[in-house]
Amino acid sequence: MAAARVLVIDDSPTIVRVVQLVLTKAGFAVEAAADGEAGLAAARAHRPDLILLDFVMPKMNGYQVCRELAADAGLRDVPVVLMSAKGDQVGERFVKVMGIVDYITKPFSPEAITAVVQHTVAKYQGDAPRTDAVAAADLADGGAGRGRALAALRGLLTEVVATRVAALFALADAAGDAGGDRDARVPTDATAIADTVRSALDDDALAGVVARLDPALFDGESLRGDLRVIPLAEVVQLLDHQEQSGVLTVARGETRIDVYFRRGRIDQALGQGTADDLLLGRYIVDGELMPRGEFDAFLASRAGGGRLIGEQLVRMGHLSPADRRAALGRQTSELLYEALRWRYGSFRFVAGGEAPAPVVEAALELDVEALLMEGFRRVDEWHLIERAIDDFELVFLRNEDAVAQMGRGRLTREELAVLELVNGKNTVKDIVRKSRMGSFEVSKMLYRLLSIKLVRRRVQPVAV
Repeated sequence: MAAARVLVIDDSPTIVRVVQLVLTKAGFAVEAAADGEAGLAAARAHRPDLILLDFVMPKMNGYQVCRELAADAGLRDVPVVLMSAKGDQVGERFVKVMGIVDYITKPFSPEAITAVVQHTVAKYQGDAPRTDAVAAADLADGGAGRGRALAALRGLLTEVVATRVAALFALADAAGDAGGDRDARVPTDATAIADTVRSALDDDALAGVVARLDPALFDGESLRGDLRVIPLAEVVQLLDHQEQSGVLTVARGETRIDVYFRRGRIDQALGQGTADDLLLGRYIVDGELMPRGEFDAFLASRAGGGRLIGEQLVRMGHLSPADRRAALGRQTSELLYEALRWRYGSFRFVAGGEAPAPVVEAALELDVEALLMEGFRRVDEWHLIERAIDDFELVFLRNEDAVAQMGRGRLTREELAVLELVNGKNTVKDIVRKSRMGSFEVSKMLYRLLSIKLVRRRVQPVAV
């Protein structure tokens, strides 16, 4: 049975990507439209089994879309689930009005949106969606490398066996042409045929097959690509769907992030050449798992090499195993968020193999869907921030008059800390380092300070 078709009408790219991710995994065919007019056109082109509709949108709001659907004889029976943010004037009075059969409040969890859609489709279609089509597509995509390897092996073995069988039939034909009895060397029962095939595949024959195979088919590498062509989120989503185990390596310049998967979940991510704010110590201090002064003293007294910081802190009694796990989970999440925003770079996935001992011990088993939901939100924010802060070497100045007029009481503690570091000399990179905050958090705060005109970019003098 074909997967049920769900049309998502929402002007938020983040909501659209999250819903597509969650519902596709649940076995639905998902189509999206960015506004009411595009949604109506999509519904008329391919009648959906269910419409997920945003309440507040440009051009046409949810109420107006429902009115148009009700006026269309071909679409008036399509069930509509309204999606509304907290604070929208939506409630029970809208349910069962002009096709609206239910509503869900944003932000929602993957489990909540899946349950609502499955219940609604089963109720109005009479049958829940099956995942056969999705599973087949997954096998076609994820198993492509394995399929090519097996096809090559199958072809070469068939060639060897066919050569022996052809020779045996030639013996039989020769005996028949000579008018004699059947050649006793030609097998007729299953056991004898199996023995003949086994003898055909002796060590020399198998060695010849192996020598003719392309070694790249069996080196464990299942995926390789360019992030400019295939976004990392799609790769991570595929590995999640396929419940793959192995290591996904993402590289950009001198920076590399290794993400270890086990049955579709992420056990840990490790970075090389990443910014200091992605080191484990930041998450230990930020999570108030250890006082900053105590942690700095530990770093100053720590001998080079040896055990990893987290392991050493646990052995010395500074951290509990649970605290270390929490810090590693935070670091792994932030490393993945960092890689998700890269617009260029390369990726490589090697299936199977043994993970390093620290990864096996960590065994975080982080849920990919939840990470991608937060990652999509951050990517959207990053793209907005990067329009104003496109270089970490930028320098900002405080607008002292605006700060005095507004007062500092309306700013958070973190915003005040960033504002104090804006002095016409510190670059964004300097502020990240001196504040000991993450680059995302600092950039977001600077963007807000820019938007309310408390800071401004320092204009670089033009060289004459």
